[in-house]
Amino acid sequence: MKMRYRVRLEDPRAHEFEVEMAIAGNVSDHLVLSLPAWIPGSYMIRDFARNLIDLRVEAEGEAATVKKLDKQTWEIIRAPESLQVRYRVYAYDLSVRSAFFDDTRAYFNGTSLFLALQGPESGPLELELCRPGQAPLSAWHVATTLPAVSVDEHGFGLYRAENYQQLIDHPFEIGTFESVGFVVESVPHEMVFVDAPGADIERIARDLSPICAEHAAMFGELPISRYLFQTLATRDGYGGLEHRDSTSLICKRSDLPWPGSDSGIGKGYRQYLALCSHEYFHLWNVKRIRPQLFAEADLSSEVHSELLWAFEGITSYYDELALARAGTITHDDYLDMLAPSLTRYYRNLGRHRQSVAESSFDAWTRFYKQDENASNAIVSYYNKGALVALGLDLRIRIRSDDELGLDDLMRRLWQHYGRPGKGLPERYIERELEALLGESQEDFFDEYIYGTTELPLADWFAAFGVALVLRPADSLQDMGKFRSDFPIEPAQARPVLGARLSEQAQLVRVDQVFTGGAAQRAGVSPGDLLVALDGERCTPANVNELLRRRPVGDQAELSLFRRDRLRTVALPVMAAPQDTVDLCWLPDEGLSEPVKQRRARWLASVRG
Repeated sequence: MKMRYRVRLEDPRAHEFEVEMAIAGNVSDHLVLSLPAWIPGSYMIRDFARNLIDLRVEAEGEAATVKKLDKQTWEIIRAPESLQVRYRVYAYDLSVRSAFFDDTRAYFNGTSLFLALQGPESGPLELELCRPGQAPLSAWHVATTLPAVSVDEHGFGLYRAENYQQLIDHPFEIGTFESVGFVVESVPHEMVFVDAPGADIERIARDLSPICAEHAAMFGELPISRYLFQTLATRDGYGGLEHRDSTSLICKRSDLPWPGSDSGIGKGYRQYLALCSHEYFHLWNVKRIRPQLFAEADLSSEVHSELLWAFEGITSYYDELALARAGTITHDDYLDMLAPSLTRYYRNLGRHRQSVAESSFDAWTRFYKQDENASNAIVSYYNKGALVALGLDLRIRIRSDDELGLDDLMRRLWQHYGRPGKGLPERYIERELEALLGESQEDFFDEYIYGTTELPLADWFAAFGVALVLRPADSLQDMGKFRSDFPIEPAQARPVLGARLSEQAQLVRVDQVFTGGAAQRAGVSPGDLLVALDGERCTPANVNELLRRRPVGDQAELSLFRRDRLRTVALPVMAAPQDTVDLCWLPDEGLSEPVKQRRARWLASVRG
């Protein structure tokens, strides 16, 4: 059976792609077509089929009988040997997960556009991307890593995929964009930037190249023939999605460097570089070293795995570490990046109620569908997973007399699962670690991965020569930082409300109430509108300041609206919790020689 898809870009005002699917050589009376419900790398049901419209099937000019079986599946009854399937896809999702089309840009993932033929593999598939005829679309260019068969100078033409899985793993960026290239281990890398005219993309390439080289050196090889970074710059966006030899990214336009700007690495820019680093690391960890359950997935329904803490958490650990190892940022900057991650962990009270393995398993319904109680009930497998990875790194170093580290476990997973293309079974990371160290790791996994035991982060960081100090926050925006002074003096705790607020119709809306805080103890609920504290009007900015007029242990009068009815509650005046992290280097003169060496090896370039 031969299959060819054709995509036309003719209706940007309607935001609709025109798709044609030609099937020839059919030997079955009935064909079943379906569209994925989710995209690999983003673990939430997205129901892409809701955007598919005007489905028509023809054979030799005659309409074929089509029966819709469920939300994303169609059956073609008494299908002839060859037929044409035509449909349109509405595309106006400005994210990395779906598709977008207007008169400035086109973008798509195959999971949004291409119906799959259920049943036996059809063999190689062809995709014809038609060049638009009307200006300015006719001047657009194409950026993708799907292998080209015959394309014009703009990239429009014929592409080929070995199977459907390969077809949907190569996003297409189409339009006008800036591009720059660099080389890592003789492999060409390209970066394309949309809506970032004038950004210093040459500098970005210079800064990112050694980071990519660190990852390649750690795994010992770069298993691709080319790589593509696709970046859409927006006013306030952030995110990324990994693919086998490319990634799609969204970043704040202000995070990118511009010619003539400060030559330093600001917080926004280093966040963008860490995002690139994260998705590039997925080239190995997720796209090739991957859970066995995901390798077998058909994308029609949820696939629950306990391993996301390793695939996203370990990747999150290395994304910032690589910036320091590559010399792109200073070691001080690295601690400054770690501090907010640690603060997020301590502010997430759900860590006491959900393990990081449970967070992985429940990603579909809890992590990706968070409500106002999420911070009290769940934990992030990204955030806690990265800190667990730090603990694993330390454990491996100590148990091996600093001869091995987490790098060695990742190389082992690459050799045993990634390179040969074998899926990683559930709970096999523990087995591989036991084989690496020659001893049981049951206690660590039971406590910190499958259990909710508090991570001994201060002890872990001290073993790397870093002091971790918990203090109360000055505000919810205070996420901690690197401090050059040692010792760090603890700050005095001041009263706080214990809730996250926003402004609504000139009133203060309660968005979240934190477990055990003053607001919860007073009976304040999400959705309440705060009016006054001790008779003085509340604003999101002044609530805590009003509270601080009273001593800790006292009681204030809080007036609020709930369901449009005014009520008054007694609010206890409570000190801010110690949930904000500052980090600093422990002085060398107070460190043992093993700790000094461990810290140096931890931050040293893998490339030597």
